[in-house]
Amino acid sequence: MRMDLTIQQLRVVVAVHDAGSFTTAAEELLLAQSSLSRCVLEVERKLGVALFERTTRRLEPTAEGREFVATARSTLATFDANLRHFEGFLDGRRGRVRVAALPSLAAILLPSIVSTYQRARPDVELSIEDALATEVLDRVRTGVVDFAVTVVSAVAEPADDLEVTPVATDRFCCVFPPDHAFAALDEVAWADLAGEAFIAFDRTTSIRQHLDRAFAESGARPRNAIEARNISAVAGLVAAGLGVSAVPGLVLPLTQFAGLLHRPLGTPRTERRIAIVRVPHRPLSPAAAAFRTAITDAGRRRLPLPPESTWLPQRPAAPARPSPR
Repeated sequence: MRMDLTIQQLRVVVAVHDAGSFTTAAEELLLAQSSLSRCVLEVERKLGVALFERTTRRLEPTAEGREFVATARSTLATFDANLRHFEGFLDGRRGRVRVAALPSLAAILLPSIVSTYQRARPDVELSIEDALATEVLDRVRTGVVDFAVTVVSAVAEPADDLEVTPVATDRFCCVFPPDHAFAALDEVAWADLAGEAFIAFDRTTSIRQHLDRAFAESGARPRNAIEARNISAVAGLVAAGLGVSAVPGLVLPLTQFAGLLHRPLGTPRTERRIAIVRVPHRPLSPAAAAFRTAITDAGRRRLPLPPESTWLPQRPAAPARPSPR
C-alpha cells in the first residue's frame, strides 16, 4: 500500500491530535488554519479513513486516528534522531575515522592527540591501525583508511601521487647498556659503530632503510650480530650485552623497559620525517578532517615529544604537496 505521505503531513496530524483543535495546532505550527485543514484532509484521502471526528467543540481522534498518530509519532522520532545523527556527521561530532600509522607513531606520537580528540568528540568511532611503511601507503591508496601518519623521508616506494604534510622529525640515536664506553660521549659518530657488534632491524622495517643509508654515507660497516623486527626485541638484545643499536627519537620510549642509555648519532646527522599522508582527490569526512587538524594543531602547540624529536612548523593555511624525499 503506497501512501506517499510527507514528514510535514505527519507533523501536522500529530499536532492536531495533541492540540485537539485546528486553530491551536495552526498557531503552534505557524500555519494558516485553512492550509492545515487541507493537509489533514489530504492525509485522510490517501489513507482512505477518517482520522478525526469533527464536532463543534473539539476534534476527537477515531480509532484509526489514534493508531495512525502512534505510528506517525514513532516515525517522526526515528526521523528526527537520524537527522540529528546526520547533523553530527556534518559537523564532525559523529562518524568513523580510520588512520594507519607506523607502530612507533601509533604508540608514542598519537595517543595524547587521540585522547584530546575523543574528549571533544566522544561519539566518533576512531580506529588507529598500525602497519609497516609499505602497508600503510597501500591502505591510504586503496581507501581502507582516511589518511596515514607515517615516515616519508626514506620510504622505498614513491609517494608522489599522495598529499604529504610533514608534522614532525626525529633524530637517530645509538642505544647501549649503561656500562658501555659510549656513555662517556656526548654524541656518537656512525663511524664509531664500525667496531661494534650491532643489533640490526629486519629489512622489512622503515628504520632499517634509514640505517642502511646512513652506514653507506658514513662508510662504516658494523658487524650485524643479530637481526630483529620488533623494537622491544632489539632493546632486549642490546640490554643483554649482545651489541648496540640505533633507533629514532620517537622509538626511545619503547626501549625504556630495558634500561638502555642513548646518545644522538652525528656525522652524518640522520633524521626521519613524519607526515600526514592522504589521497589528494579523496575528500575527508568532517570527523576525519577534524582529527587531521588535531594532529597539526598538536605541532603548533608544541605538545611534548620524546628526546631527539621535534615538531615541524605548521602553516595556518591548507598544506601544499612537498616532495616525499
